[in-house]
Amino acid sequence: MALRFLGKDPGSPSGGSPTLYYDESDDTYVVQGWKVTDPELLAQMDIPDHETVVRIPRRMTQFFSEVNGG
Repeated sequence: MALRFLGKDPGSPSGGSPTLYYDESDDTYVVQGWKVTDPELLAQMDIPDHETVVRIPRRMTQFFSEVNGG
């Protein structure tokens, strides 16, 4: 796995999370974010056992090249 760092949340007080990476080996994004634990929200999604859900702030879309024409 060849992860390429794309960016950290510029609004994060500690500068540690959320973070976005690009995995060059399989052309996917790897997202580090706040774990979603709210049962009401989770009930609205069909999440397979092998997946999890995280939140990232909207301002992080700047790091997705597709959003920015790159």
